[in-house]
Amino acid sequence: MEMGRKRRTFTDKFKAKVAFESIKGVKTLNELASEYQVHPNQISDRKRQLLSNAPELFASGKKAQAKTEEELTAPLYEEIGRLKMDVKWLEKKLSLPLSTRRSWVEPCPDYSIRRPCRLAGVPRSGVYYEPAPETAENLLLMRLIDEQYMKHPEFGSPRMTDWLQDEGHEVNRKRVARLMRRMGLQAITPGPHTSKPATGHKIYPYLLSNVDIERVNQVWSTDITYIPMRNGYMYLTAVIDWFSRYVLAWELSNTMESLFCIDALEHALTQGTPGIFNTDQGSQFTSHAFTDVLLGQNITISMDGRGRALDNVFIERLWWSVKYEKVYPASYTDGWELLQGLDGYFNYYNHERKHSALDKRTPAEVFKEGVVRT
Repeated sequence: MEMGRKRRTFTDKFKAKVAFESIKGVKTLNELASEYQVHPNQISDRKRQLLSNAPELFASGKKAQAKTEEELTAPLYEEIGRLKMDVKWLEKKLSLPLSTRRSWVEPCPDYSIRRPCRLAGVPRSGVYYEPAPETAENLLLMRLIDEQYMKHPEFGSPRMTDWLQDEGHEVNRKRVARLMRRMGLQAITPGPHTSKPATGHKIYPYLLSNVDIERVNQVWSTDITYIPMRNGYMYLTAVIDWFSRYVLAWELSNTMESLFCIDALEHALTQGTPGIFNTDQGSQFTSHAFTDVLLGQNITISMDGRGRALDNVFIERLWWSVKYEKVYPASYTDGWELLQGLDGYFNYYNHERKHSALDKRTPAEVFKEGVVRT
């Protein structure tokens, strides 16, 4: 009987190198996985760990030394008290998605894998399982789904499956639904099984029904969209001013984490402050890390109704322009090409592309004029 495949182990230096390459955001997870012979899920986990722990690297030596001395001199009963608090904290975190809790567990030669699995509430089989990366066929299907969704945002997985089958592709609803989830797509008409925001995240009401948009910085909004490439895909986020259609900031990422959305938000806020900021109910935007940035500047938060993409119609129109005017025709090979192409496009969109709704002026002209008036 053949022995099972031995699990690979990696040095801390190797993990850090891969995580750093992922943070650059110019290579897809599949490209990094092929280059370093590591599964995409592991790269995503390392990226998340590095970003969350990065602030500790810049703590002063004095502070780090004081902390060490305190740990060495702390009585045993204080350590027990901290462990009890850790357990209570962990119990609250067990409501997080299984994929998140699975990333907490790492093989350690001095520590049985059973205990961290039990503490995180995940089965050991799920820790050892490594799903295959997306195939070339699936990447093609995702490109087709993205194009069709831009034309028909009312398509959920059943209608998208029917359309793909009519086009000659042998797919079933389960496969299409999984690909659409990975792309962050759902029909604009909510169904009985629509996904829910992350547990513990506050959902804010939609405040923009029948509201006239009359000035710059009255309303900003943001969203994430899937960007197909020949050798993989990336995710794009942008922040737009509703009145002028001016794109205040944009960022690319090879994972759909909240951090690149926060980066775009903070960059946008260097150019002004909106009265209302609108998002959908995705976990990236309902997270405390994202909403705290807005609340810290006394910005009112508005969120689309679940499954109502047209509540954020201005940025949906932006995605249509970006994809049909640049992404689809260019068919970028990798993240470097995509980054350069989008940089040129958004500069053109803001400063050269005239809008009929803006009396044939550019978004930059209207935005700057509005800022001067206020």
